[in-house]
Order: sequence, then C-alpha cells, then structure tokens
Amino acid sequence: MKSFERILIKIAIIQFVFLIIAQLFFHEFNAFPELKQITQYEGVTDNNHSEVLNSIRSKE
Repeated sequence: MKSFERILIKIAIIQFVFLIIAQLFFHEFNAFPELKQITQYEGVTDNNHSEVLNSIRSKE
C-alpha cells in the first residue's frame, strides 16, 4: 500500500510540474493570442468589483 501511495504522490507532483509549464507556455509566451482576446472580451481579467457591488446594492 505504501508503494502505491508513493506512486500516486509522484504522479501528482509530475502533473503539477506540467501544469506550471503549460501555464507559462500559454500566458508568458503568448502561444494562443485568441485566448487572451477572449478573456479580455468576456471581462474575466477586469477588476470591476465596484460595478458588481453597486448593482447588488441597487437591488436591495
């Protein structure tokens, strides 16, 4: 059972390393510029918390 747990931990660490590499590849090296445009279009990257709070307060 301990050997199985060790294997699972190693797989999890390897997956985490590949996740970090993929994130760097996508965001830092601008691999897919369309992806960046889509997130900006959808407003995911904007910090518009005040607009959300104002709309919530107006409904109360």
